[in-house]
Amino acid sequence: MPEEAHIELDEREGREVEETRLPPTHVVFETIRQEGERELERSSLALVLSGLSAGLSMGFCLIAMGVLRSALPDAPWRALIVNAGYTTGFLIVVLGRQQLFTENTLTPLLPLFYEPKLWRFQQLGRLWLTILAGNLLAALATSALVAFSGAFPDETRRAFDDLARAAVGHPFWTLFAKAVFAGWLIALMVWLLPLAEDAAVFVIVILTYVVAVADFGHIIAGSVEAFYGAWRGAFGWSDVLAFLVPTFLGNSVGGVAFVAAISTAEIASERKNSHRSRK
Repeated sequence: MPEEAHIELDEREGREVEETRLPPTHVVFETIRQEGERELERSSLALVLSGLSAGLSMGFCLIAMGVLRSALPDAPWRALIVNAGYTTGFLIVVLGRQQLFTENTLTPLLPLFYEPKLWRFQQLGRLWLTILAGNLLAALATSALVAFSGAFPDETRRAFDDLARAAVGHPFWTLFAKAVFAGWLIALMVWLLPLAEDAAVFVIVILTYVVAVADFGHIIAGSVEAFYGAWRGAFGWSDVLAFLVPTFLGNSVGGVAFVAAISTAEIASERKNSHRSRK
């Protein structure tokens, strides 16, 4: 085989090349796995407080979208701008290191895939239930504050009403399918963030904007809208439950099956290839 052509570099340039290389897949895996270990070891109180903070922050998805919707004319392009407001809550949560349920479908799962023991399942169940409960309780409180505080003018409240109806008004399997894609994208965002470094904001904005503009369902952002609609009497609490169940299931399937399992398979393949190369 012909020798591979390369450019001669001095020592400093060689270091710069090494520093600018993307880390291999197994390094990203280990980075997220260690983060998952730390999350699993956090106290229940710390998880509850962080989950409550995240649920409160996700209220800004609805607020930003409603404010933009009420300020823009009813034109075909309006939704493209309104959906940019959806990214606000995710930026606050991710950059603020708050605990969001869908974000935790990948991070704490990697230790379980790495070491599938009963006590790992118990750790994961405690973390998921604690964070989900904190997220939903805070979303309920935030939606009530938005609905009853009088902080927003009538035209903005009507925009909130429209967003709430649009979120809830779908059959079970439609909500489930939409939520699968949302869970996939949010967990993929977590996978990409260690690679993003200074571009983290762009990764968060782009992927969550896709969730919004494609009308994919997110259990926490959507619950703020659903709870708000129920507080306002736009629909009943049974409709809220009919939204939450398929969205929760879809987000979980999307995050676990489409990202965690695929990522783990890639790691196993890379380790196998690495083992062969050492023989």
